[in-house]
Amino acid sequence: MNTLLVDRLDEGVVVCTFNRPSVRNALNREMVGEIRSLLQTLASDTDARVLVFAGSDRVFVSGADIAELRDRGKREALAFINNGLFREIEDFPLPTIAAVRGWALGGGCELAAACDLRVAGRGAHFGQPEVTLGILPGAGATYRLPRLIGMGHARDLILTGRIVDADEAAAMGLVNRLVEDEDVMDVAAALAREIAANSKLAVGLAKMALNASAESSDRAGLFFEATAQAVTFEDPEKRERMTRFLEKRKKR
Repeated sequence: MNTLLVDRLDEGVVVCTFNRPSVRNALNREMVGEIRSLLQTLASDTDARVLVFAGSDRVFVSGADIAELRDRGKREALAFINNGLFREIEDFPLPTIAAVRGWALGGGCELAAACDLRVAGRGAHFGQPEVTLGILPGAGATYRLPRLIGMGHARDLILTGRIVDADEAAAMGLVNRLVEDEDVMDVAAALAREIAANSKLAVGLAKMALNASAESSDRAGLFFEATAQAVTFEDPEKRERMTRFLEKRKKR
């Protein structure tokens, strides 16, 4: 791959590092295509359990590639290039973690928001500065940020285009773990391993249930949750895990 570095850690943790340093990891069509290809590969990989997205120590993703955006017309915009990718990340069967150091702006902030969890260093910065460039967010910010940080904070970020530091982002609820910059990857990997230690089926169905709940305006999410749990009841791993739990309790 030309724009990504992919590493496999132990316990089924996969790290995808954005690698376009000359343009601050700006998201272009080639990177979008390579991320899609990686998602397709990992979706059928029985060993993969958690996917971590990371950038360099100075930038996560600086946004969409302005050199491409400047010359796009409405037909290309309506192809939903980044919008579609981030929906794929949100719906990806494996849990995803954004390990953010440095700048996560525009499409970078939207990519992080599409992940299930976000670990950020204290030197990280988040923002949706699209209005300062004469456009508005088009890859999920107006949809996901209100769900993550509330409508008030989402309006603040999107309408002003201002950039916030990691402390403010954490106070808003955009960041799940706020750590020192040099600890971001270690903490993200530890969080990934903590998730990977659980039942893959149960975690995957729990993610689907959470997504269904977030998108449902009625009680359909409750039905999905109960149905998903019923599926896990037939999984041999459920009986093995519960048996181990009961045996441990007997020994206390």
